Amino acid sequence: MQGKLVLLDGSTAPASVAAVERALADKSLLWLDLERADDDGIAMLRDVFQFHPLVIDDVTEFGQRPKVEDFGDMVYLVYYGVAADGRSFAEVHFFASTDYLVTVRKDGCQAVDRLRDRLDQPGGRLPTGDRPTRLILLHHLIDGLVDSYFPPLSDLDDRIDELQEQIFAKPTEQQLAQLFDMQRWLVNARKLVAPQRDMLASLVAGMVVIPGTTPESDPYLRDLYDHLIRIGDMIDTYRDLLSNGMSAYLSMVSNRLNEVMKQLTIIATIFLPLSFLTGFFGQNFAWLVARLGSLLTFLLVGIGTEVVAVAALYWLFHRRGWIGSSSS
Repeated sequence: MQGKLVLLDGSTAPASVAAVERALADKSLLWLDLERADDDGIAMLRDVFQFHPLVIDDVTEFGQRPKVEDFGDMVYLVYYGVAADGRSFAEVHFFASTDYLVTVRKDGCQAVDRLRDRLDQPGGRLPTGDRPTRLILLHHLIDGLVDSYFPPLSDLDDRIDELQEQIFAKPTEQQLAQLFDMQRWLVNARKLVAPQRDMLASLVAGMVVIPGTTPESDPYLRDLYDHLIRIGDMIDTYRDLLSNGMSAYLSMVSNRLNEVMKQLTIIATIFLPLSFLTGFFGQNFAWLVARLGSLLTFLLVGIGTEVVAVAALYWLFHRRGWIGSSSS
């Protein structure tokens, strides 16, 4: 069982059944952080904390939808943040009560690790300088998960601007793949942020009350709710920008295709009268062969008509603005 036990006096110890039972007995348990939901950890949650069987099932199978459930003396929350790689998402399960705060995660979570390292420092102080309590600690943990969305979204904003400039300069298939990749990440992020925002709304409205909550806790909940609204708005904005970028990519590709077709059409149109003239004078009629045989006739009729045809077509294309600048 991998984890750490943090007591109210700021002391820490490796997570073990005996240490947890002793901390629960004297009501000194501040935070139990289980890094992996292995068999020993699940057994302790079931036997020592006596969590509901449905909660045990959810902890056993990660990949849950963000949610909050009230079990009377304990509130169960599933929350997500962005992992250290900036791409994947870290899932954290919270169990909040008046006597304990338990977190369970499957993999490493940068926001949780950073706060736990801070509590390991002498004095066990939070970033605000306060001695941690369970509600304050829960707020900082959720706040760390919420704020973990901002750096990847900021990087995404820069990437979108850079990608749009590249698309207008020269669209490539690699840029289209990047657009789809960023759009997929935003869709996954929105699937997590939207229900988390609803969770905070239910907590702010008092539909679900975390044990030990006081009126002084409401501003902290509203602050988290405000952050999630900002994140949701940013995701919607960037999705629109990506849609515009994809439209710009398709428009640029279509314009390039139209330019190519225009050039090919001009070339084909130029060769059309040339093909007619060479075909006409290439007929093997005796009258035509007998009378069009001098050098002057060849230069005037054979070469001259083709030059006149090409010049006339060029003048027509130029006049209509298909090549060069239009004069009309």
